[in-house]
Amino acid sequence: MGRVKGKVALITGASRGIGAATARLLAQEGAEVILTDILEEEGEALAKETSGAFYALDVASEAAWQDLTKQIQKKYGRLDILFNNAGIIGLGECFGPQDPEHTSLKDWHTVHQVNLDGVFLGCKYGISLMKGKGGSIINMSSRSGIVGIPAACAYASSKAAIRNHTKSVALYCAQKKYNIRCNSLHPGAVLTEIWDPMLGPDREKGIEAVEAGIPLGKMGEPEDVAYAVLYLASEESKYVTGIELTLDGGILAGSAAAPGKK
Repeated sequence: MGRVKGKVALITGASRGIGAATARLLAQEGAEVILTDILEEEGEALAKETSGAFYALDVASEAAWQDLTKQIQKKYGRLDILFNNAGIIGLGECFGPQDPEHTSLKDWHTVHQVNLDGVFLGCKYGISLMKGKGGSIINMSSRSGIVGIPAACAYASSKAAIRNHTKSVALYCAQKKYNIRCNSLHPGAVLTEIWDPMLGPDREKGIEAVEAGIPLGKMGEPEDVAYAVLYLASEESKYVTGIELTLDGGILAGSAAAPGKK
């Protein structure tokens, strides 16, 4: 208990899934949590549960980030932890095909605006709130930012760019002696709402099919990622910057072509 006691933490995409699990854990460990999302009703309910504050935020809007930055500076005077978690995969009713041949330019731009522009803006304004005092920025990438995903090419591209931008931010802040660390997370097969379009009509069979390809034999839970955020947000990781932390049950440790048991 108290691993981030007294720290001010901002989480984007905080209303559901990994963002919600992280908000609960950071609050439990003593942080003052600021939750943001476009899902206002769920976000406000979670803010009450965690004794935090909720702000509606479209992460792709620079004006929205500027307004939020002013409000945080006025109310808290600083920011210690930033978890750039908000993102979309681009699969679902409002999107067309997401493969390299058929993805529309509009869908490509939408996915990158939310995933990549949102992280860029978060880092930009997070630095402004942290410099002089220090802090930790944690960016949500994905296993898909390391390998290709034929059926979700815009998502994979955006997550790969986040992986690289994280390292640029880490090195820039180190050069400037801002005492701001920046690291990326790369979850794979963590069961949240983002998986719903991919599991098919028979959810249980869909999960079983995914788990068959995971060395540890099961999909991850949002809390598995939340604990990684906690580590990177705490002073326990004070010498860690520019890394990519994979949480995928061992998927990237091998390949589909690897020999099986005899």
